[in-house]
Amino acid sequence: MRGIWQAAAGLVLGAVVSAEETAAKFVWDAPKVRVSVFSRDIGLLDAERDEYATNLANLAVHRVTGAKASPASLADARRMMALALHLSPRNRRAVVVNYQFGQGMLPALVDGDYSPQVFARLMLTRGQLLREQEGFENLMLARFLIQLAAELDPRNEDAVFHSEILRLDHGALDWSALTDPQPAAFPAVNGGGDAESGAETGDEPAPGGLP
Repeated sequence: MRGIWQAAAGLVLGAVVSAEETAAKFVWDAPKVRVSVFSRDIGLLDAERDEYATNLANLAVHRVTGAKASPASLADARRMMALALHLSPRNRRAVVVNYQFGQGMLPALVDGDYSPQVFARLMLTRGQLLREQEGFENLMLARFLIQLAAELDPRNEDAVFHSEILRLDHGALDWSALTDPQPAAFPAVNGGGDAESGAETGDEPAPGGLP
């Protein structure tokens, strides 16, 4: 009996050590979000922006944790976190997760409001509505939401179809517009600040892959 308890204790200790080693190994390249690229004129209410940010941060944590902080999972999480922080720069969950990732920590898992499949359907629907509203910012956000929906749930044929049609029409989507935005591409309006900056809608060419 004593041998069984010792073996069980060894397994538990090994799991703890393995988790700590995983957390200690990964390096988080935090998205370069200084001010939001989306102004308050975008077709989302502040409460919606905050809700999307929370769920995106939760999805990022589940992605990294489930894949043991693999390079691919960190790249996916970086895009999710960038979108979350641009939508709601002061969102509590997004700010905390971004900091903890930066410390090489695996944040505590929190059950999100939606499963990846349900959230993908919501993003697809919201993206389609944003496209109907037109305007550069709405079209830009629509592309990010629709592509992310297709990646979260490749079995969602509607999401995959619309994402691929946008890619064929406008080229590959350049996520660096969110993860590493260039000031010249998205000049600040209203003096900058939290969610106070956005893209101009003049005749300047859009960043690569954007409508």
